[in-house]
Amino acid sequence: MNATALAIISICAYLSSTLLIILHIHQHIQRTALYLAWAAVITHSAYTAFAWQQHNGFSFSFFSTGSLIALIVALLLLIAALNKPVEKLGLAVLPIAALMLTLELNFDDKPHLLHSYNWQMSTHILTSIIAFSLLNIAALQAILLAIQDQQLKSHPPKRFIQSLPPLQTMESLLFQMLGAGVFFLSISLISGFIFVENLFAQHLVHKTVLSILAWIIFSSLLLGRSRYGWRGQLAIQWTLIGFVSLLLAYFGSKLVLELILHR
Repeated sequence: MNATALAIISICAYLSSTLLIILHIHQHIQRTALYLAWAAVITHSAYTAFAWQQHNGFSFSFFSTGSLIALIVALLLLIAALNKPVEKLGLAVLPIAALMLTLELNFDDKPHLLHSYNWQMSTHILTSIIAFSLLNIAALQAILLAIQDQQLKSHPPKRFIQSLPPLQTMESLLFQMLGAGVFFLSISLISGFIFVENLFAQHLVHKTVLSILAWIIFSSLLLGRSRYGWRGQLAIQWTLIGFVSLLLAYFGSKLVLELILHR
């Protein structure tokens, strides 16, 4: 089986799983949706391995990086779904993964290989990707929490909202995700300050400042939750603000340089 066939199978499995999650009629349908999602992640991983072998290293170009992050987000979501009620986040995660894989498959952009970096830089890059993936899930959880909060104020709430865990459980999950994301973001920033020769060089300054800003926002949220019981709309709004800051840090310059300036 070639790489293109693996990618097509993965895309179809992602979309089929999304459709079954939308239906959410019976419990066995939800299990089938998760099985399909696992199949999508496995074939997506196989496609990534083929690409790795073809380039003799991973290509950190714009679409390849987006596809890898989408894959990691989907994998982390499925692992979390083994013992936490987070499978509904698949409504956003899985179609995005399908889209990013489709874009990677159709755009042969310039590769930026991981093996061209030393282990210190590789550590910095990989922890950055894991941090972004975890905080991506947290941002999606915040959006779902906002929808749930709004719907619970209406009478009666929609069936989809009724199928979600209680609001308190959803908030607890949000802060667990934030905690894990901040842990890896901290490692990413520390490794960057130690291993990157000039983290405030012209081409890195905006990424560094926005990443530090995101770290401050997320860390303040965790501290506020612990000491002052911050929750509700405050937690939702600042989670999304922090994620937008991180999104601009990670993809802002990459989008401009690779897709607009073609560098």
